[in-house]
Amino acid sequence: VQLQASGGGLVQAGGSLRLSCTASGLTFSTYTMGWFRQAPGKERAFVAQISKAVGLTRYADSVAGRFTISRDNAKNTVYLQMNSLKPEDTAVYYCAADRRQLPVSYAFWGQGTLVTVSS
Repeated sequence: VQLQASGGGLVQAGGSLRLSCTASGLTFSTYTMGWFRQAPGKERAFVAQISKAVGLTRYADSVAGRFTISRDNAKNTVYLQMNSLKPEDTAVYYCAADRRQLPVSYAFWGQGTLVTVSS
């Protein structure tokens, strides 16, 4: 299984970015997908999740209303649309995959993409 995240970069506060994560080596539609982030000096934290099958979504309180997770099963890709970005959103963002409907931990992880939000 490989998860390839992309779309990170430098953006000013208030701006937007869209992250993508393309999966290979698995039947994408049968996996719940998640986004996590790790800021400098902090532990990795949950950001958003979209379940397999019905596409239920869940967000961390810190991003709810600003970020949107979606998936395109035909393209084996999960997206994270990030709007109204804040400096505290600066982190390495990771995508993850798991076969369970609502996992509390994930089996597979991507390599991460860096998002830097300047004030």
